[in-house]
Amino acid sequence: MDFLHRQFYHNSIQVWLTAGAIGATLFLVLLVARRLLISRSHALHARFDDAAHEYVAALFAATRRLILLYIALHLATRSLDLPDRLDNVLIKAGKLVVLLQVALWGSAAIAVWARRQRRITEDQRAGIAMIGALAIGARVVLWILIGIGVLGAFDINVFGLLTGLGVAGVAVALAVQNILGDLLAALAIVFDKPFDVGDTIGVDQVSGTVEHIGLKTTRIRSITGEQVIIGNADLLKSRLRNYKRMTQRRMVFTIDMPYQTSAAQVARVPGMLKEIVSAQSPTRFDRSHVATLGESAVRAETVYYVLDPDYTKAMDVQHAINVGVLQRFASEGIAFSVKDSPQAVTVRS
Repeated sequence: MDFLHRQFYHNSIQVWLTAGAIGATLFLVLLVARRLLISRSHALHARFDDAAHEYVAALFAATRRLILLYIALHLATRSLDLPDRLDNVLIKAGKLVVLLQVALWGSAAIAVWARRQRRITEDQRAGIAMIGALAIGARVVLWILIGIGVLGAFDINVFGLLTGLGVAGVAVALAVQNILGDLLAALAIVFDKPFDVGDTIGVDQVSGTVEHIGLKTTRIRSITGEQVIIGNADLLKSRLRNYKRMTQRRMVFTIDMPYQTSAAQVARVPGMLKEIVSAQSPTRFDRSHVATLGESAVRAETVYYVLDPDYTKAMDVQHAINVGVLQRFASEGIAFSVKDSPQAVTVRS
């Protein structure tokens, strides 16, 4: 039994063995608890499928055995009288382990966020690409902060390094401010969603279908066939019209009649036009009036809505109305003005 009382690093062998037994027991308990918590958190996540349980499950899964071992050893060695040098080594090692674990927890949280965002934007290629880029950027920032923390743990002065990084960051930001502007605009497009890939939009004098939303530019296939590439920042500075999100189309057309047309015939025209428009489907008649008395013709203006955003459908309806007007005017003996255009159509959303 004298062996157990021998001194080793200011502690008896018995005290070392006791501390080792306590550390091993704590480590096993922590391992079992970790496994139970992971299993339970995954079961709750599968049951409720909400963000909170998914984050908790990911954090438990990202908890490494190394941090559990450090916790067990730290608690077990509290009863030991350790030399200052060894105690300092253990403290610094503990800081490294804790920082590493924090980095792993942060990476796991970023991964969960990116995965949930991809589910929301699963049909938007631009959104998925942007989320991936944001996740990578967040991990880079996280590991840079962890690296600074490691330097601080070893009592290395990081203020000079931070100052240098700050100056370099300002210089880089000034050099690539246009690129950063387009990048931030891309973030706004992805998360604010003024339009998505596949939407038909109008910007300035360009109308077309969005083919790709990149980190710097957005590509639009113009209705005339060419591809138009616009910087994201310039795009958001413009007034956008998203035609895909229309629920209906407002249609306006005018008919010019010569002054030889009798007042009785002119008075009947709005009613005729209402009947012709209402006969089409899907439409909603708004109004029809003898709007102006021009230099050479009497002009009737009619407004109606096509209850379908499709432009081809709207033009099919207008085609049917034009034919109906020609037939009805012919049967009523009403002529069109020869000088001005017989019928002008303007389509507005």
